Amino acid sequence: MNKGTAIVGFILSFLAGMMLMWGINQSSGRTGSESIKADKAGKWSDEDSPISVTSEDPVWGNRNAPVTMVIFSEFECPFCARVEGSIEAIKQQYGPDKVRVVWKSNPLAFHKSARPASVAAETVRALAGNEAFWKFHKSAFANQKALTRENFEKWAQEAGVDMAKFKDALDKETYAAKVDKDLALGQKLGVRGTPHTFVNGVTVNGAQPVDKFKEVVDAQLAAAQAMIKAGTKPDKVYVEASTKNFQKPAEQPKNEREAPAEDKTVWKVTIDKSPSKGPTDALLTLVIFSEYQCPFCKRVEPTIDQLMKDYDGKLRVVWKDRPLPFHKEAEPAALFALEARKQKGDKGFWDAHNLLFENQPKFQMEDFEQYAKTLGLNWTAVKNAIEKKTHAASIETDVALADGLKASGTPHMFINGRRIVGAQPIDAFKKLMDEELAKAEAMVKGGTAKASVYETIMKTAQTPPPPPPPEKKDVPAPTAQNPYKGGKNAKIVIQLFSDFECPFCGRVEPVMEEILAKYGDKVKVVWRQFPLAFHKNAKLAAEASVEVFKQKGDAAFWKYHNTLFQNQKALERADLEKYAEELGCDMAKFRAALDNHTHAKFVEDEIAVAEKAGIRGTPASVINGYFVSGAQPFAQFEKILKLAESELK
Repeated sequence: MNKGTAIVGFILSFLAGMMLMWGINQSSGRTGSESIKADKAGKWSDEDSPISVTSEDPVWGNRNAPVTMVIFSEFECPFCARVEGSIEAIKQQYGPDKVRVVWKSNPLAFHKSARPASVAAETVRALAGNEAFWKFHKSAFANQKALTRENFEKWAQEAGVDMAKFKDALDKETYAAKVDKDLALGQKLGVRGTPHTFVNGVTVNGAQPVDKFKEVVDAQLAAAQAMIKAGTKPDKVYVEASTKNFQKPAEQPKNEREAPAEDKTVWKVTIDKSPSKGPTDALLTLVIFSEYQCPFCKRVEPTIDQLMKDYDGKLRVVWKDRPLPFHKEAEPAALFALEARKQKGDKGFWDAHNLLFENQPKFQMEDFEQYAKTLGLNWTAVKNAIEKKTHAASIETDVALADGLKASGTPHMFINGRRIVGAQPIDAFKKLMDEELAKAEAMVKGGTAKASVYETIMKTAQTPPPPPPPEKKDVPAPTAQNPYKGGKNAKIVIQLFSDFECPFCGRVEPVMEEILAKYGDKVKVVWRQFPLAFHKNAKLAAEASVEVFKQKGDAAFWKYHNTLFQNQKALERADLEKYAEELGCDMAKFRAALDNHTHAKFVEDEIAVAEKAGIRGTPASVINGYFVSGAQPFAQFEKILKLAESELK
């Protein structure tokens, strides 16, 4: 070994030793992702704290941040939305090395969309992690009045979640147990409303201004620094501080304990000629808005069957169809059951109803044919009823009633007019039913005929308020540069703002075809370009479609449009060229248009029109000024179409 080599070796050894010592010294106080990565699979737990948090919770900030804010919240509560500004300000001012924010789901019972939104959010976190959760969280708070399954899917997709897994988990409520676990913890800790925040165990209740949070955070930062100086390891600060700071609320007197808000309202729920089982003079009438593809509707069926036995002779069950728009097989299944009723009466209906739930979700045409044979139905008539939607008017009547009663999800029940939502435990049903049975028996004792009990209750029941007028959007009339189909001179014009990469835009396309099939030349459907920024291929696809329209007109545009929707996952440049070539476009001009972004300004102008009108997502339809958001079912569009038609007279 020569002298130079020895010197180099000595220097390298010295540096390696220094790096090793630096790493040891740093590891004791390091915060951030390093400590998480050191833990197997990023798992960690602060379950020794009375306000336990783990890596299964949605978290923002570093594992060893000296201050932990645990917020019990939900997405429908306006005060929860209000506190988000304060929380965001804290995050920005202190950063992830000083403050960790942990979300706990605490949906309130009287917020009908809060629990589904919480389950959806927890599903996003479980499948795609914290970053995806906070993206979903932001979208949900930005759209508090639109907490629907359709939007949950949309926001999850925008957050990068595997949609097949998301839909399956949501259908099965795979991660609902996490919501229940958070609710149980909140109840144990005395959380009675939202938002409710614990800062290292110190309670900050309600939507407090940021200064209130800063006051507590600053005090806890100082206390945490003192703890670390005294020898507490950074990853033990939260457990130690929260154990010291948390004060269990005093036990409330029994009569002062806060119970979930109970809806005592008796709603006017008409029966009309809907399918029913049980005696017509039963003292209890349970009207259920339900559908055949919904897993929760299937889950409540055994409960209903048991109630029929337990309240034998005292309970009548009335079925109302409420197929949800995102369950594509729900309406055909409803049509099948209604046709069974037409052929074989109420018994035929309930036989079909039971068979459909037994075989959920097998609702393809070949399945219906087999079910028709099993039930002894005329298959030709059944097939015709499904394909031609023979019983659509009955379903639309039920849906309109559900909308008026704000029965937006399924299953949704009314017992003698009193609301009960979801696949609740049987005891929840019995509590309400026993109350209503006592009232009904008192009515009979007072002289009301048994057969008139429900009718009498409905006379004084609360009528659902009229629906608010449809939203309007000020959108200028389309020009000759916008492709259309339908009647050239139609007085009803649907301006469809859409995006070729958006899956929900694909869903509304069959509805547009159904509208044109029914209304013919009375309606004109106009395509408006609105590619969303987060769809990487959407804008170029829009430009490509404009070039096809310029070269070959409306018919070619709609063929190209159909091809793009049929191949939504294949919208790269080469794909766009291939589809254009198949239509016989001049490919030199087509490629030049895409290379030079010839139609980019037109597309941007279209986007500007939508944004100026306040349209934020796709699909969005403006029908003679009336706004329809999302991929709504045909019935929803028809309401607006009929309104527009009435205004022409």
